[in-house]
Amino acid sequence: MSSTPTSPPADAPGARPAGPGSPRSVAEHQEAVLNLLSAGFRERPPGREDTDLLGARGRILAADVAAPGNLPPFANSQMDGYAVSSADLAGVPGRAELAVAAAIPAGSEPEALAPGTAAPIMTGAMLPSGADAVVPIEQAVPDSFPPAAPALRDHTTPLAADRPTVVLPGGVPAGQYVRGAGSDIRAGSLALPAGTILGPGQLGLLAALGLARVPVRIRPRILLLTTGDEVVEPGRPLQPGQIHDANTTLLRALLEEAGTTVLLTRVLADSPEEFRTGLQADLISLQPDLVITSGGISKGAYEVVKQGLADQEVQFLPVAMQPGGPQGIGRVSGIPFLAFPGNPVSCVVSFEMFLRPALGSVTGLPRPRPELPAVLTGGVQSPAGKHQVRRGRYLPPAEPGGTGQVELVGGASSHLVHALASSNALVHLPAGHESFPAGTKVTVWLLDR
Repeated sequence: MSSTPTSPPADAPGARPAGPGSPRSVAEHQEAVLNLLSAGFRERPPGREDTDLLGARGRILAADVAAPGNLPPFANSQMDGYAVSSADLAGVPGRAELAVAAAIPAGSEPEALAPGTAAPIMTGAMLPSGADAVVPIEQAVPDSFPPAAPALRDHTTPLAADRPTVVLPGGVPAGQYVRGAGSDIRAGSLALPAGTILGPGQLGLLAALGLARVPVRIRPRILLLTTGDEVVEPGRPLQPGQIHDANTTLLRALLEEAGTTVLLTRVLADSPEEFRTGLQADLISLQPDLVITSGGISKGAYEVVKQGLADQEVQFLPVAMQPGGPQGIGRVSGIPFLAFPGNPVSCVVSFEMFLRPALGSVTGLPRPRPELPAVLTGGVQSPAGKHQVRRGRYLPPAEPGGTGQVELVGGASSHLVHALASSNALVHLPAGHESFPAGTKVTVWLLDR
């Protein structure tokens, strides 16, 4: 996992806990999350499954793949032209006149090329035996193909008056405009190593090699739980004091985008007993690789996650970050467990700062967010001793090699979902600084749009 780009050094103000009860630094919690996931995946390494090529898009290759054959499988023409024997044109100072043999379309097996002849050949068509070079049609006289000619099967056949001829330049080297068999990859060579993320280019290679299915790693399996009596699923009417649940949608979309499988999402009431009972049932039936909760971990009177997991190996602690200060980490019945705060923006920031980079380091997916320097268009204040993560709109530089600008969107509050939806970047304001005037250079992580 890459370190936080804007994390202060260890001796900077607010960078390290000063004593018991002090907040954990962002870098320390990143390391803790990485260690948790690394240990969990060592104990339960991901399995593998075979899938069709389109189903493998964005997945991670589970085993080395060797080329089952040459690519291309036969020598073929790189362009439209005439297939020739370079020996027929060797030592010719100017141009040579050759008889035109039968044309060779792509997808056919041609007859052998008779000496002293040239065969019209199309791009990608198999080179006939007896030929070792191609002369582009543009270099021929005439520079267009004649009507289809009968094949010359006997090299003693004279140039008859009714047989078309073509004038070609002399001194054509062997191999000119010929794609040799295996010139892309040889049979038995490593085509793709295990761990490769399969994008269009990689899938295209596998298809070109004739492979219809490929082994991929099974995605990490996530159990996602949201808590709160006040939380109502989208689509249901709100009663007084209730809000619609944004966290499940936000986190599920982020998790699936990051290459995981969300086994189940559930909203649980603020009852420690109900939470504990439901969680244990899900752990037994689903056997997830990771459990994530949102809400119920602050200092209120109804912190259901903290109360429900009092007997588990879970630590609830503050992290010197805004938003997303309250965090939970540990194991529940041996399964890695992370608890995020309940406000929507806090959930997103927690995921991006802690879980996303750890997943990338442990599994290979997702890739890190693009990280760029940017200049603040306006000044901003940040809490003392905290790494603040703001939402912003990044504007690329006008000139190549320049530095872009970033305009903050919305305030620092963790409920501003509209501001989050209007942003394309996370803006890092590192601990140890409280004032960031306009023109300050900061680090931004670009979000996918």
